[in-house]
Amino acid sequence: MIEEGTKYILDSNVFIEAHRRYYSFDIAPSFWRFLIDKAKANKIISVDRVYTELTRGKDKLAEWIEKEFNFAFIETKNDSEILIKYAELMNWTNSQTQYLQSAKDEFAQVENADPWIIATAMVNNLIIVTHEVLDSTIKKKIPIPNVCKDFNIDSINTFKLLRELNFKFG
Repeated sequence: MIEEGTKYILDSNVFIEAHRRYYSFDIAPSFWRFLIDKAKANKIISVDRVYTELTRGKDKLAEWIEKEFNFAFIETKNDSEILIKYAELMNWTNSQTQYLQSAKDEFAQVENADPWIIATAMVNNLIIVTHEVLDSTIKKKIPIPNVCKDFNIDSINTFKLLRELNFKFG
């Protein structure tokens, strides 16, 4: 468990989109320092499976994650509360008629970070930060915000996180 107060859990795409598109290391180093500072202040975390996704490639982002941000990922594999919520999510997934079986299968893959992020958010009362968006008509994928809606979990994007935590360039 993490400390009380408003806390956030980050999806892989928060890091990937920032690195590849709008906050690359050479353009916005203050963004990356901000993430480190907020993680050290126990305001943001992520999960072990996000760490695995991000370090699979051997690029600057993987290097940064391994060297600068590795302390911010919590282990999900041996946390009984997270495992119970994960099982609840798998039961929910199987009961859904909106999604194709291929979407359910992808969501249920044990290496897929999404259900682990959601289960961790459920246990620790965290706000999920993702670039995925709510889509009530989608069938080919199970977006995190769709699950959040059904489980009454808050989800926001990176820009809302930055506003809520008063990020300023400089």
